This record gives sequence, C-alpha cells and structure tokens, in this order.
Amino acid sequence: MSAGRFGVPPRVRDGVVAVGVAAALVVTGLSGEHPPGAAGVLGAVLLATAGLALAGGRRAPVVVLVVTGACAVGYQAAGYDVPAVAFLFAVYAAVRAGHRAVTVAASVAMLAALPLVGLLSGRDLGAALAQGRDALELAWLVAAAAAGEALRQAEHRADEAERTREEVAARRADEERVRIARELHDSLTHQIAIVTVQADVAVHIARRRGEEVPDALLAIQQAGREASRELRATLSALRDDDTAPPRGLDHVRELVDRARGFGLDATLTIDGDRRDVPAAVGRTAYRVVQESLTNVARHSGSATATVRIECRPDRLAITVDDDGRARPGAAPVLGVGLLGMQERVGALGGRLRALPRSEGGFRVRAELPVDTPP
Repeated sequence: MSAGRFGVPPRVRDGVVAVGVAAALVVTGLSGEHPPGAAGVLGAVLLATAGLALAGGRRAPVVVLVVTGACAVGYQAAGYDVPAVAFLFAVYAAVRAGHRAVTVAASVAMLAALPLVGLLSGRDLGAALAQGRDALELAWLVAAAAAGEALRQAEHRADEAERTREEVAARRADEERVRIARELHDSLTHQIAIVTVQADVAVHIARRRGEEVPDALLAIQQAGREASRELRATLSALRDDDTAPPRGLDHVRELVDRARGFGLDATLTIDGDRRDVPAAVGRTAYRVVQESLTNVARHSGSATATVRIECRPDRLAITVDDDGRARPGAAPVLGVGLLGMQERVGALGGRLRALPRSEGGFRVRAELPVDTPP
C-alpha cells in the first residue's frame, strides 16, 4: 500500500473521510427532527452506513455509489431530512474512476426516487419535490461529477507525461550509447588501421632489403588485421544510419557467404514463407545470425557452422550451431554480443537461448513472434 501526499496511505485517508462523513450525517440527523422508535434507529443506521461505505470508494466505486444512493433513499423514507452528502462523495469517486455512464444513470435514478419517496410518505407533490431538491441539489451533483472528471483527466495527463518522460529518457540513453559506441568504433578502427599499415610497411621494407622479418612484427601485423576485421564484424550494426538500407532475412545469405570468406564452412537453410515476416523481426533475425557467426569465428575454434531459419505462421525460429570447443554442461559466458542479442529478441517479445550442445559445440536459438507488433 503506497503512501499518498504527506505520507498518508490512500486507504487510511479514505477511512478517515468515511468516518468523518458518517459522523456528520448521524449528528445532523439526530440533532434535527427525526422519527421515534424503530424507524428512527433504522434511519440512523442508514446514515452511518452511507458514510462508512465511502471507505471502499477507491476499490469498488460503483458498489459504493449504489449503496450510498440506496441508504439516502432509505433514511429519507424513514423520515430523516438529511442531504445525500455521501452520495455526492460516491459520485465524485465513480467519475474519477471512469464510470461516467453508470454515475449518470444512478444520479437520474436518485433524482427520481427522492421525490417519489416523499409522495409515498404522504406529502403533497410540492412538498415531495422540495424534499428531493433539499436532499440532492442538482448543482451539487453536477459539481461533484465535474470535480471527479477534472481529477481523472489530471491524473491521466500526469501518467501520460510520466510515461512519455520515461520513453524519452530511454531513447536518449540508447542514442547516447550508440553515439559513444560509434565514436569508440571509429577511433579504435583508425588506430588499429595505423598500426596495421605501419606493420605492413615495416615487413615490406625488411623483405625488400633481404632482412629477416622479426616474429614479433609478423605477430603485430596479423593481430592488427584480425582485430580490425573482428571490430568491423562485431560493431557493424552500430554504424547503420538512416541512409543505409535496412537489413533483413533477404541479406542473411550475404552473412553466410562472408563467413565462408573467413574460412568457415557455413551453410544456410530457410524453411517456410518469409514474405509475411515483419520488417522488425527480419532485422532482429539478421542481427542474431550476424552476431552468432561473429562469435563462431572469434571464440569457438570451429570449422563449420549451420544456420537454420524456420518461418512459421506464428513465429520465426533461428538456430545457429557450430562444432567448436564448447562442451556439454559448460556455463556460457554472456559477453556484450549475447547480451545485445537478448535485448533485441526480448524487445520483440521473443526468447533466446545460447548453450553448449549435448554433442559438443555451441547453439544459439532465438524464437521471435511474428503476429505481435513490436
């Protein structure tokens, strides 16, 4: 139970209001002219019940609306000429909760029932109408409903502003993360390229002079080329901009062909009709295959990789297997690549599993719903 303003929980505040209204109604009823005997006791009980019922206005506003209306009619019939204050509170609570149609119907019923009670009590038409007007002024009824509607709209706008603020903050955080990653990518690629070029020049000059090339220099040359290639493959997704064509299922074969260029024996199988796959799902599938093949080339020590994509009516399944060094039961290391895949897949309501296979090697399995918009 959360606390409201000034640290007072809403239910406690509702209870205090209910007790106060009940006490005011009972005191007002007993201090004026009231019927003797059983009718008087029943009327007093109805007065108290009408006020105490307001404690449940936050949880069951329609029920409270009906109870307070019935109690008001009841104690008017018993002979207590007390305004239907509790019913006005209930109208406010019901409209605030969004039950406008029910509130209008209940209010019309109350405006008709109160004069009818006066007629059944033996009063003439004029006195009965006056009794109904005194018990429930139309102006106060409209004011209570207007107050409830105004607060409902204010709360809705506040919730919408909070939601929008959170979305804007999340979007800005994502944009800043991408910007930093791109700058880091650019600077690292530039520096690695300089190291690689310098190593290539040194190796070329040494060989041209007929000198033996040091092993350390050859290692720098090879490491620079490998680091540059891995950096481009791992962070290529962050370099996409508005001018780059979107990548999807139609471009997965390019990834597999590129992996073969790295010396990996990669195969691709696509089953089913891929024309009905949403663009967002296709892009995520492309990134999952891209990151999976990059991890195979970088970490697994595998010679082969198989990519299988199943296009089903309700979901898209992507499976990437390799025969690398991973052994059954070994805990996978969740690096930036796997965490990024999990974020992409989870954003579309899908699920991703990345675990060693029972027969050895590693498997990445992603399932994306295709019938739910992202």
